[in-house]
Amino acid sequence: MIDALRQIVGTSHVLTAPEDTKPYFTDWRRQYSARAECVVRPASTDEVARVVALCAREGVAVVPQGGNTGLVGGSVPTGARREIVLALGRMNRVRALDALNDTVTVEAGCVLADVQRAADAAGRLFPLSLAAEGSCQIGGNLSTNAGGVNVLRYGSAREQVLGLEVVLPDGRVWDGLRGLRKDNTGYDLKQLFLGAEGTLGVITAAVLRLHPKPSAIATAWIALERPGEAIELLAALHERLGERISAFELVSRSCLEAVLAHVPGARDPLPRPHPWYVLAEFADSSAPAELAERVAQALGEREAALAQSVEQARALWRIRESIPEAQFTNVKHDVSVPVSRSAELIERATDALKNQYPDARVFAFGHVGDGNIHLNIGPERLVAERAAVNRIVYDVVAALGGSISAEHGLGQLKREEIHSHKPALELELMRTLKRALDPKGLMNPGKVL
Repeated sequence: MIDALRQIVGTSHVLTAPEDTKPYFTDWRRQYSARAECVVRPASTDEVARVVALCAREGVAVVPQGGNTGLVGGSVPTGARREIVLALGRMNRVRALDALNDTVTVEAGCVLADVQRAADAAGRLFPLSLAAEGSCQIGGNLSTNAGGVNVLRYGSAREQVLGLEVVLPDGRVWDGLRGLRKDNTGYDLKQLFLGAEGTLGVITAAVLRLHPKPSAIATAWIALERPGEAIELLAALHERLGERISAFELVSRSCLEAVLAHVPGARDPLPRPHPWYVLAEFADSSAPAELAERVAQALGEREAALAQSVEQARALWRIRESIPEAQFTNVKHDVSVPVSRSAELIERATDALKNQYPDARVFAFGHVGDGNIHLNIGPERLVAERAAVNRIVYDVVAALGGSISAEHGLGQLKREEIHSHKPALELELMRTLKRALDPKGLMNPGKVL
């Protein structure tokens, strides 16, 4: 098997030594770690197809992996059967950029920040943006339907895709790389693979939608007294500024304090502390000074820090992006509810947690503009109580008509939990699709289903 793989991708791109394979076998949070037979690093779609076909013949499972920045154990082996890790980082070309069609065609191993830079160089915007954009890869972003900070205006990863190229579980290649806005010729097959976490096939390339590049961007750090105020402010800003709102991120004081303690050089943006904050970004095609004036008028008398330079804006975003690492070891949740119930989620979950664990500390932050709240629960000792902590949070989410996974996926972490939240018919339909496309169960086994 190893020799056959080396003949396909080259000897140096089949890794078997423990010191070489270890980074591929352990997830970013170091919660999941298991060995596979090897790591295979293909350089082309043809090589991926030949590797997958070989594995299909040999009955060896395939674990597709991008930047391995996921938070639910979806991109690492389970160790439960014969597996290889298929690392796509060498497939990192921008195949084409069509500025008139506002599309870019990229391979799955392209780092997200590189896709953003390619669009920027052409005077366009690729709006998918998240904290790991300097290392995550677009194939992984699409396989998990990543969200990020700009979902409010542009939608999640799924909505940035016009076409896909996918290697199917038997090694055949589906070429769906079409840059069409309208194609009403039957089932929209690409949607099967977006968000499927590599369980139905391997995404090898995509045609992505680009947007006009804004000429003006304004960034504001806004003080709040309660989370419900954020929802009220969002509604008011939508009335006053319309679609200019690109991002609207909620940050609790506990999260800010964690960043100030953890990140050298981080500073409190305001002169006095407040219980809650919103980091908001606005963009349009006007002059920067004109947009800044509009934002200032819309905010009125609210206490806020409006970035006066690109450096100041980056400093504000650095606070938001540093939150996950600033409180690394705790019980993490990625949940969503209707936007109107986001504050209720935080308040009810906090009350329920403190009732059970009086010393619980809730780090609440996230994409309040689209109802996606991250609730991370400390202190560290509660990691040992994860199942009970999860039950408390998930019961509140269910009562509010929400989802236990807003943007991180299910992976290994939530594979069993989802059975308590999805109707039996939905799970049956998902299994039917899985059996139809992957009858041998070789694609990323032990994840999602």
